[in-house]
Amino acid sequence: MSDTINLADNNNNENQTSSIMVPIDDKMDVSDSSPDTVDELSMELATIKQPAKRIAIIGSRNLAITHQQMIETLTTALVGQGNTIITSGGSYGTNAAAIRGAMKANPQKLKVILPQTIGQQPSDVQDQLIGVPNIVEHADRAMMTLADASRVCNREIIDDCNQLICFLSHTSKTLHTAIEYAEEGHKVVTVFYLD
Repeated sequence: MSDTINLADNNNNENQTSSIMVPIDDKMDVSDSSPDTVDELSMELATIKQPAKRIAIIGSRNLAITHQQMIETLTTALVGQGNTIITSGGSYGTNAAAIRGAMKANPQKLKVILPQTIGQQPSDVQDQLIGVPNIVEHADRAMMTLADASRVCNREIIDDCNQLICFLSHTSKTLHTAIEYAEEGHKVVTVFYLD
């Protein structure tokens, strides 16, 4: 089925009518159960336009030094613009680079959420956290495996942010799960694949 729209064209005093066929069979039915994408887009746009955001930075531990330097520089710039960075502990990789970058710019704009307690972190992570003013520990997760505590920690970090920036490889299931969780929560998500 299609609609016909008639357009009058008055050239040289001749009245010509041409037709344009517009298909209407492919119209989408909008049901009450479909998500309101206009509202979702306006929420994302409002988040992007905020002068200062709460940005979560998480990602792989196995990064080349050049990627770590890039994350550190990005984090320093984001904090310099007034944003708060939320990440987890880590002696190397994404989290460590984010901590270094935020500490350079403004330690007050850094929040580190640990999967467990400071005492359960390796000594090099404990050393890196010296001077970080805002650390959240979870003694209630002391009996969990680090992998399980980290998954819960990633959700907590995402719940606390407006925007997620994630650095990962295509094979990282835990980080893919975190990204899906952020998207379900209508967070602005930026993903950098490193492989």
